Amino acid sequence: MSILIDENTRVLVQGITGREGMARTKLMLEYGTKVVGGVTPGKGGQTVYNLPVFDTVEEAKEELGDLDASVIFVPAPLVKDAALEAIYAGIKFLVIVPDRVPVWDVLEIAAAAERYGVKFIGPNTLGILSVGKAVVGMIGGRAESARKWFKRGNIGVTSRSGGMTSATSYYLSQEGLGLTTIVHVGGDQVVGLPHPDIVELFEKDPETEAVVMFGEIGGSQEERVADLIEQGKFTKPLFAYIGGKSAKSGTRFSHAGAIIEGGRGTHEEKVKRLREVGAIVVDRFNDLPKVVKEHLRKRG
Repeated sequence: MSILIDENTRVLVQGITGREGMARTKLMLEYGTKVVGGVTPGKGGQTVYNLPVFDTVEEAKEELGDLDASVIFVPAPLVKDAALEAIYAGIKFLVIVPDRVPVWDVLEIAAAAERYGVKFIGPNTLGILSVGKAVVGMIGGRAESARKWFKRGNIGVTSRSGGMTSATSYYLSQEGLGLTTIVHVGGDQVVGLPHPDIVELFEKDPETEAVVMFGEIGGSQEERVADLIEQGKFTKPLFAYIGGKSAKSGTRFSHAGAIIEGGRGTHEEKVKRLREVGAIVVDRFNDLPKVVKEHLRKRG
């Protein structure tokens, strides 16, 4: 199984006629994702890779039938309208790729998503990849690379860093460890599905036997994962690396979601809390694949 997407997920691309939208649509199609159409206001009637383009999400739904997911590739100031349009049209899962989306816009999206029972990943995300089945977003860059780098198996990956999402998954696969689903939760301070929500989904997935988490300074996502373990809501082995060990208070580490403020969200506190509840936290990222392999080997 997979979490959130699989080979049967019917995907709409909002912003499909833009440079990024076209390039990522090609990736998704070539990987095997069931992309069924796209939306760009004013471009209805055109085609992209033989896919129909519509002016609105509602028009796309009327013509194409049920749509399971939408991936958004529009400029940051237009993201809120695009996301709300998809939510109001009844799409239940969104991947919001752009960065620099105003936080108040994200909060409005989140409120509407909760009201309509919608899940979303991002903003500022590479998306999600169900290994061997589908990719929604841009993980892997090219379909050929994604198929070569990431092998199917029983480990889930959740990451706050875009670059380290791919790196973590690649090195695990190089160590002979196969993966179920790869998720980049997004690098902003407010995201739709943070680490705790993703690990809860992995807990319910019978194919995922362990989870690898790439965490960072700032916020409380990693501490909340520790809370889930302590409460018995996540019971599978969790392996983690926390980036930003040398950062001081006020330091912004790579992106908006990774910043220490007032002593909160420090590397030390995150590592301490995770270890307290039994998670295996490595001090060096390069050690992560071997540590995961060794511990899983001992568990049989």
